[in-house]
Amino acid sequence: MSTSQPSQDRATPDNLLHTCNGTDVSPEDVVMASGRDLTPHNLEWARRKLAEDPNAVEKLLP
Repeated sequence: MSTSQPSQDRATPDNLLHTCNGTDVSPEDVVMASGRDLTPHNLEWARRKLAEDPNAVEKLLP
């Protein structure tokens, strides 16, 4: 069984759910993690979130 894809009988490994510190997170990543559509308005919202907190995407992930 591959560890890169979750199985139905096991929980998804934490390293597949979360980004790693030091990786580039784009505004598009934040929008998608929030479940919103990629619109200019939502991208601007994501840019502001990242400017306030570079780890903002971590707070949106389960």
